Amino acid sequence: MDRIDESASRHGRTTSEWTAHAFPGFVAAILVGLICGGPAVAQQSRFDTVQVRPEHVAGPVWVLYGSGGNIGVTMGEDGTLVIDDEFAPLSPKIHAALDSIGAGRLRLVLNTHYHGDHTGGNPEFGKEAPIVAQKNVRLRLARPVVRGGDTTPPMARVGLPLVTFADSLSLHMNGDEIRVVHYPHGHTDGDAVVYFPDSHVVHMGDDYFDGMFPFVDLDAGGSVQGMARAVEAVLARIPDDTRVIPGHGKVSGVEGLRAFHRMLVGTMAVVRAGMKAGKSLDELKADGLPDEWAPWGKGFIGPDRWIETLYRSLSSPGSKDR
Repeated sequence: MDRIDESASRHGRTTSEWTAHAFPGFVAAILVGLICGGPAVAQQSRFDTVQVRPEHVAGPVWVLYGSGGNIGVTMGEDGTLVIDDEFAPLSPKIHAALDSIGAGRLRLVLNTHYHGDHTGGNPEFGKEAPIVAQKNVRLRLARPVVRGGDTTPPMARVGLPLVTFADSLSLHMNGDEIRVVHYPHGHTDGDAVVYFPDSHVVHMGDDYFDGMFPFVDLDAGGSVQGMARAVEAVLARIPDDTRVIPGHGKVSGVEGLRAFHRMLVGTMAVVRAGMKAGKSLDELKADGLPDEWAPWGKGFIGPDRWIETLYRSLSSPGSKDR
């Protein structure tokens, strides 16, 4: 049990968050219940009490807030496309939320990256519709992932993406040409950003955490530099009235995404300057970040963890290329 706690700490997550990522579905619920000292049913009740709440964004585009990454939805006469699907135990509630807004037959599921809080429902939704993702998502889901002594087993075959792409693709549904673009080495090495140009909406996946320091999966090809470049590229592409769906947090306008980009660039500059001055990671943590970035540390990634992420990202081999 201590090993899982240590692994959670290394990746900037609570034990519950890490275990839910590493062991999606009911197995996660049982393990977390045992780890936290309570019965397994207590963790299942965590999912039982989650409300999956729909909110209209624009045109045919909706967002579903639940537990895990925000779910994007487009629905209309061509059917329904779902972007990410949170955790398997929430699948009935996701279906109920889709029914409540009058969504039609599920036609496609799109994964923005491979993490379990965005793909945990794949084995359920993959029974209904093809799953689409960047090619690295399938590669990572199809093989065991070992981190800190813990192993994430491969995803069941029914939950693997059926259609993969390298750089981009277009989908035509409900009056939109939905453009899906891969930005390398951001949150992970398999990120996809989803544009709804006619509706002036973009789903950022975990390349955008609204109002909080992000989790950057450096062990899965992610980097802070790549995340900043991805956000910069999106900002250059979207009009000012675009509604932006983050991976975590509330739907924002473009100004929220700009603020996120300023934070990425500004905190990188602080840590980079300290590194050039020869400061160690411990010294950088002791110095902290300027007060203007303090509000961003109120999410599950605190200031020390964010400084460590910046330090590791900026000092990793090939960091200039990322």
